[in-house]
Amino acid sequence: MNSNFPRVITLLRKEKGLSQKSVAQDLGVSQALLSHYEKGIRECGLNFLVQIANYYDVSCDYLLGRSNERSGALINYEDIPEPEQSGKENRLKGSVLPALNKKLIANSLNILFDKLQGVNNKTLTNEATKFLMLSVYRMIRMANSTSPGFEKGAFSVSDAQYTALSTAAMQICESNALQLMNGEYVQGDKLENSRDMNISLETLAKDYPLFSSSLLSLIKSSETTMLELIK
Repeated sequence: MNSNFPRVITLLRKEKGLSQKSVAQDLGVSQALLSHYEKGIRECGLNFLVQIANYYDVSCDYLLGRSNERSGALINYEDIPEPEQSGKENRLKGSVLPALNKKLIANSLNILFDKLQGVNNKTLTNEATKFLMLSVYRMIRMANSTSPGFEKGAFSVSDAQYTALSTAAMQICESNALQLMNGEYVQGDKLENSRDMNISLETLAKDYPLFSSSLLSLIKSSETTMLELIK
């Protein structure tokens, strides 16, 4: 099957407050067999997959970890709203600081992804995207650790492991990106001209008149944070 299936069916059972014995009886299997499925010792067949999906009223895609939605819905490009699309999710209330920082980051990302689109290298784009996503993921996990808002089934990685694993994954992404920019092969791919990723002060304002000040502010703020570590 896959590594998600045992975890998800265990969480679903515990979420409903059911014992292995009662679920096994309802599904017409032995408790020992259900225990093996939940521990990942044995793989179930397609019939049982469909059966347990119906039992918990979720999709097979959810059980297999292909979707975080219980209905099995998968997000498409067209389904993703634009960052500046109006709506209650985009209205930041209270302090102006979050709104300011959001703009600095969003504008800087516009420059980065424009550069990535220009070099048209799939591997580099993937490594940069994974690195950024992992950074946001870590903040979400930190926020959730103090006041759990997500159901536990949303996460596949435990609270004890996510910090170390996300750090390792980010370091690998950074290493792969640097190798590509140094003209080396990564996963059979090579960046044809790493100079296309360069962002110079001479051309920044010319190429990105709307976003250049945001990137410079982000650089200054980030380096201030780093330099404070060695004071």
